[in-house]
Amino acid sequence: MARSKVGALLVGADPFFQVWRSQLVDLALRHRIPTVYEWADFVASGGLASYSTSRSEAYRLAGTYAGRILKGEQPSDLPVVQSSKFELALNLKTAKALGLIVPQALLARADEVIE
Repeated sequence: MARSKVGALLVGADPFFQVWRSQLVDLALRHRIPTVYEWADFVASGGLASYSTSRSEAYRLAGTYAGRILKGEQPSDLPVVQSSKFELALNLKTAKALGLIVPQALLARADEVIE
């Protein structure tokens, strides 16, 4: 990707990527590739940004469903739901290292900003 001068990278949600989180973040920084990740863990490890559904909301929904099933409801009768809360995390230190300026409007929308 570095030789091909890739302008940016999006890393999706996969347990494989979680296992290699540090290496992925280090490679992206070393080769100066702006990268957006699925989870804020990557941003805390030095990644540029993440945008994803809220894990805490997903766990809350799973707990609610488990409770309803334990109380006797049939799983097939439960409605299909999806998370409606999304979280944006930004790492300004990484943005600076990549020579990027994060727009103020984006900073205002971020749920987590690492400086």
